[in-house]
Amino acid sequence: MALTLGELQKRIVHFRDARDWAQFHTAKDLAMSLSIEAGELLELFLWKDPSKANPEHIADEIADVIHTALLVAEHYNIDVEQACTAKLKKNEAKYPVETSKGRNLKYTELTAKDA
Repeated sequence: MALTLGELQKRIVHFRDARDWAQFHTAKDLAMSLSIEAGELLELFLWKDPSKANPEHIADEIADVIHTALLVAEHYNIDVEQACTAKLKKNEAKYPVETSKGRNLKYTELTAKDA
């Protein structure tokens, strides 16, 4: 059974609260943890061909990153689905298909005349 992001967030918060860990989850510590978890994901690729990375370990680290990000969102009462949708709209405006398709330039460097 697939969960929505909101349902997943509630399960993660319940897991945390059942263990009385909210006391350790300040915004600062969660942000630091998010960076550390992302670093652990990155470490799986260090010094090896990406095709040799273990998919099960990658899945575990991606889950840790998402869990931590959802706890940060919960701390600030952010609706993750709404925030992701709003950010996608901002990125669509910054990176219109006409000027960005197939190009890896930052939005501040994109112009129609360069396309």
